[in-house]
Amino acid sequence: MTDRHRSRFSVRALTSALASLAALTALAVLTGCEDGSDEAAPGGGPSVIAPGRPGEAAETLSAEEARKAGETQRGRPNDADFSYVTGMIEHHQQALVMTGLAEEHAGSGKVRRLADRIAAAQGPEISAMRSWLKRNGRDEGGHEDHGEHGGHGDHGGAPMPGMATEEQLDELRQARGEEFDRLFLKLMIAHHQGAVTMAKDVTADGRDTQVQEMAGDVAVQQTAEINRMRSMS
Repeated sequence: MTDRHRSRFSVRALTSALASLAALTALAVLTGCEDGSDEAAPGGGPSVIAPGRPGEAAETLSAEEARKAGETQRGRPNDADFSYVTGMIEHHQQALVMTGLAEEHAGSGKVRRLADRIAAAQGPEISAMRSWLKRNGRDEGGHEDHGEHGGHGDHGGAPMPGMATEEQLDELRQARGEEFDRLFLKLMIAHHQGAVTMAKDVTADGRDTQVQEMAGDVAVQQTAEINRMRSMS
């Protein structure tokens, strides 16, 4: 056999060996898929990789498990959601009492217009929160709704941040003109700051998407109003 024939034979042999190796590799891959050698999600079907919490490994879930986990995470409201909504209804109601006094007692047109804007925003927000409670089977006391409405929310005896005391409200009722304006702005700034704190708390601890949106709106709007009131003080 000549060197040229040997060279052609070696090339053909090498090509044939590579082709056989590729075929064996493809067969192994197919066999592995069929017999489940690849990691499969519990329960079979397509798998979903769910990232773990910080310091924890990722978890392989079936599509059904991933769906249920998603519903649990963003689904039914938790205690933080109900506490926020029932508390914020009461919080807003006190703001409406204060803005109502501004119509008669404020000395500045700017203060009256500010009070009108606050009332125009918070009245509809109360209605929206009441509707949310009704859809989720609770009354304004945060209890299951059996047709009897509770009081102004049970907050474990702890006062909500920013709420004016009865003594402060009485003082506001007696004030007139510039004295009223000064006290109104002072109390309303503290009131708004309390609402922003409550909104941040439920953003961290709550689960309901609509409550998160409502809290975000409250935080943005009332932060802007705090800055406006400070410029008026």
